[in-house]
Amino acid sequence: MPQFQQPASWRLEGGGQVIDLETAVKDGILGGGGLPTGKDGTLGAAAEKFDPKKMIEELDSAAEDVPSVFICPISLEPMVDPVTLCTGQTYERANILKWLSLGHLTCPTTMQELWDDAVTPNRTLHQLISAWFSQRYLLVKKRSEDVQGRAAELVQGLKKIKGQARVEALKELQKMVVAHPSLKNALADSGGVALLSSLLGPFTSHAVGSEAIAILVNLSLDSDTKASLMQPARISLVVDMLNEGTIDTKINCTRYIEMLMAEKSFRCEFMLSLSLLVALLRLAKDKRHPNGIAAALNLLEAICSREQVRSSLVSVGAVTQLVELLPNLSPEGSAPALHILADLSTIPEGLSALKDCPQTIPNTVRLLMRASEAGVWYALSVLWAVCKLAPDECASLAVEAGLPANLLLVIQSGCNPELKQRAAELLKLCSLNYTATLFISKCKLTRTIQ
Repeated sequence: MPQFQQPASWRLEGGGQVIDLETAVKDGILGGGGLPTGKDGTLGAAAEKFDPKKMIEELDSAAEDVPSVFICPISLEPMVDPVTLCTGQTYERANILKWLSLGHLTCPTTMQELWDDAVTPNRTLHQLISAWFSQRYLLVKKRSEDVQGRAAELVQGLKKIKGQARVEALKELQKMVVAHPSLKNALADSGGVALLSSLLGPFTSHAVGSEAIAILVNLSLDSDTKASLMQPARISLVVDMLNEGTIDTKINCTRYIEMLMAEKSFRCEFMLSLSLLVALLRLAKDKRHPNGIAAALNLLEAICSREQVRSSLVSVGAVTQLVELLPNLSPEGSAPALHILADLSTIPEGLSALKDCPQTIPNTVRLLMRASEAGVWYALSVLWAVCKLAPDECASLAVEAGLPANLLLVIQSGCNPELKQRAAELLKLCSLNYTATLFISKCKLTRTIQ
């Protein structure tokens, strides 16, 4: 049971105390300074206009600086229907009634024994809560209206202005969309999405295009809009910016393509662009920007799931570049890279490139004990394919790289049975050219593993 010490009074700056809630509000002690009151000076007039439960839900109260006196000590959430026990402690009605129904005869906060299990509505606190949330609800609503009005002005202005003024307007709009999620629907309703889409074309400058894409990837777009964004001229612009833009622009371009790929109508020929594949590999190798590496690998992983693209990836040197990248990747980041290599190993040219790359076996073996379970599966798939292709040459290289010891650790781990089975099969493949004694000596196993 969460323990929560509810304050019995609020301290003034001069050291005095105010016990009456209404006095606390009027003096601004609860941070409400200026809460709405009625003609008679009470809190009820303005507060009764709103449903506290609805306001709390819409305001996402966890993000607000809610006064502690509004928090139920049981649920640690704002109260809607506060009631007080004989001990003087206040709780949300539903929570304390549940506590009592379970047979508890004590106050949850003080653990005092209850001499009376009746609960008394705390009307003053109820009015205070309603008034406090009413004020914030009105402020948030007003702020939202102001933001939507400004966004509408920017959208209208984009139709007329050009050059740097258009870029600055797009930057302002992008910041507003990120800061105010409610704008996502408002932009669609006001025609903003259609206007942003129209800004992308063969004659669009990269400055305008990058800002327009930064907005579009933060919106919830319908299928018709996505179909419009798949026009070849727009895809070509995105690929150009992926090659030449800033790191933020490149990451947004990967999100843009990934968003379109989720649509059934997305055409595979867009992914056959060698310029696109080269740009993604270049981004994946840029050690200065980990976010860019993750974005590039995730998109390459999605692209490589389409069999038509795998040959193109091999032709631009993806195998060697990804193998050389493996030692620098985190356990989470290595899984997409290993998945790509596992997919490429399913085609003859990809498997041949993996076998011919001298770092394939050592780099993949090193990842076995630090990759995620999915990463281990992909790594074993790559090693199995290579060793199966040339067992005499590659299996011995794998043994020298320490693969058997790692495979035994995988078999002894708590991973899924299919993974253990694959490790056992690979271990057997590696041992074919050795006697048992020689194999154990080659494996450099510890006494425990032996």
